[in-house]
Amino acid sequence: MIPRAYLAAYACSFAAALALACGSGPSAPPATPADAVPVAAATASAPTVPTVHRSATELDPALATERAPDLFRARFATSNGSFVVEVHRDWAPNGADRFYNLVKMGVYDDSRFFRAISGFMVQFGIPGDPQVAAKWREATIPDDPPKQSNLRGYVSFAQTGSPNSRTTQVFVDYGDNSRLDASNFAAFGQVVDGMDVVSTLYKGYGEGPPGGTGPNQDRIQSEGNAYLDAEFPKLDRLTTASIVP
Repeated sequence: MIPRAYLAAYACSFAAALALACGSGPSAPPATPADAVPVAAATASAPTVPTVHRSATELDPALATERAPDLFRARFATSNGSFVVEVHRDWAPNGADRFYNLVKMGVYDDSRFFRAISGFMVQFGIPGDPQVAAKWREATIPDDPPKQSNLRGYVSFAQTGSPNSRTTQVFVDYGDNSRLDASNFAAFGQVVDGMDVVSTLYKGYGEGPPGGTGPNQDRIQSEGNAYLDAEFPKLDRLTTASIVP
């Protein structure tokens, strides 16, 4: 449990964190949150599915043009088990379309849950291959007006303090993060199975720079999995993401 005093201080400094958490890039993905807890659901053991490594050409943002179904589910196999996200396109159409394409194309495969903060959220979505990450870092989508609140188990895109800055990074709320709604974090889905898996992803490294010593997002962007595996080997892995038939 996070002390109330800490949460209050965090809320006051959150606006500044939005501009700093994503690094120096103008559309650096996450300026997302960093603190809350979600609704536990059924857990499933992680299947041993080999990761398919696609080239940067195959994972080009220009190919991410499909319209998402009005309702769909995506399954994430991780080193900690599996979880399922149910996406409602009417909650955030631009976010749902982008998420659908990212999952279907395999952009999330073989990446890491690089930012997990007890009582706040867990964040992922920077491609493990730096060449792929470089292509997507500036591939922003328009904002969606929030229709669903950021409550435990809900999923939203990370963003910087600038408008229309969402790219590939997303986070799952670990608790009532409704304060994020006013900052335009538009939830597009909800974890409907495996929330206990999400809740127990490794959190030991904490926040990255400038406020902590955890993974540095700029280095993740430029060095990928090689950097994380060498310096933060306990991070949980996202093995494969797939659309549930």
